[in-house]
Amino acid sequence: MTEKTIFKRILDGEIPANIVYETDNVLAFHDVAPQAPVHVVIIPKKEISKLSDSTNDDTQLLGELLQAAREIARSFSVDESGFRVVINNGQAASQTVFHLHVHLLGGREFTWPPG
Repeated sequence: MTEKTIFKRILDGEIPANIVYETDNVLAFHDVAPQAPVHVVIIPKKEISKLSDSTNDDTQLLGELLQAAREIARSFSVDESGFRVVINNGQAASQTVFHLHVHLLGGREFTWPPG
């Protein structure tokens, strides 16, 4: 049996999280190591290891993740000033938790290209 990811443990209520958004399919919470004044992690409740493991059956769910990002950006008033949405896919892209997740970052200016 594989060990639960930290995000699965949050979904199962084993680890507390500062939840800012929730629907039937999506959960979002403040990142414990924020990289910007607004840093929210958005996860699907369905366990998908990484974006490249998603299937065509996940199309609606993937859209819901981006809609959640839009709504959360509005709720933190960074929708007009600007925000960044990041999905790391795989170890070489710095994915450390293998449960698909979206980082929403805002509240400061960002540079390009990212690190």
